Amino acid sequence: MTETADVLVIGGGIAGIGAAGRIAPDARVIVLEAEDTIGHHSTGRSAAIFIRNYGNATLRALNAASEPELLDPVGIAETSVLSPRGEMMVATSEEELPELAAYREGSDGIEPLTREEALALCPILRPDRVVEAAIERAAQDIDVDRLLQGFARAVRSHGGRIATGAGVVSLARQGAVWRVQSKAGVFEAPIVVNAAGAWADELAALAGVRRVNLRPLRRSAAILPAPVGANVAHWPMVVSASETWYMKPEAGKLMVSPADEDPVDPHDAWPDEMVLAEGLYRFEQAVTMPVTRVEHRWAGLRSFVADRTPVVGFAPDAEGFFWLAGQGGYGVQTSPAMSRLAADLIAHRAPHVAESVVASLSPTRDSLKGELALTEHPVLD
Repeated sequence: MTETADVLVIGGGIAGIGAAGRIAPDARVIVLEAEDTIGHHSTGRSAAIFIRNYGNATLRALNAASEPELLDPVGIAETSVLSPRGEMMVATSEEELPELAAYREGSDGIEPLTREEALALCPILRPDRVVEAAIERAAQDIDVDRLLQGFARAVRSHGGRIATGAGVVSLARQGAVWRVQSKAGVFEAPIVVNAAGAWADELAALAGVRRVNLRPLRRSAAILPAPVGANVAHWPMVVSASETWYMKPEAGKLMVSPADEDPVDPHDAWPDEMVLAEGLYRFEQAVTMPVTRVEHRWAGLRSFVADRTPVVGFAPDAEGFFWLAGQGGYGVQTSPAMSRLAADLIAHRAPHVAESVVASLSPTRDSLKGELALTEHPVLD
């Protein structure tokens, strides 16, 4: 038996569920998620922080458009999904000063800190490793689950459906509709949204649509116990200026990541023990606390195209095939703006963001061509 809709969204992460929540008031929408739960992959493994100055100019515009809705998520949650945190960038050597300067260039709301101010905010930093520091006090934690579940409720409240265990087996255009054979049945709709995360290029290939050269990159993290006697609740997130590690308080403990970017094939990611060990070593060299125990470790996939900007819009080579992919590490914090933009473009409404932003996200842009530049991290001797 074939189930029909106006729009099929493939992918139950924050991108797909968010878009479906925005589309549902105006159209019959069905979400197809391969896993047994939504948000299983990158969404559920996010660092969960809103940083206004994170990303390039296009992403910063999406951040700015998303912030009001994260603070007042009407129709998604009753109260703000943000809570105070702050993000401190630290140059731990003279060599990192250019990276800190580059990050601050064109930024909004980042202020310099003295060494003493930086140490007061995060007492475990080694004084001799704080060469220069700056802080974005407006950076805030995101309650990712409340945001995701709020979008899911919006889908269902408007008559939409979320089908889990619905991995796509085949996808083809037949006449005026896309026909999707999935593990949960057969579905048809004139429009299909490719929100398949790390699998978005594979889905496009299955549909006979030209790829956008998406590259999944592994990002690892670990939970460490907090220093004995320390109350870390109000510490900011701390990031090395060259982004070779970062630390964030998490439920009374510390989440530390090597900020790795290892190219991998799409899969249910797990951390590489050596990569994680090297990142924890870099963190340990910048702080006074020894890393004696790892309580939990995990990894997720951040997927980028060549220009590290998401891909949002109808494919030029396939009728009714809509790209919503390549969110990298920005998917959660930009989900309010990108989901609304996707719904606007699908409904042929005027977008709520500038035309230049829409153009920079388009699947037809020239900057999609080429190879993704990867971040290099030091290797231990």
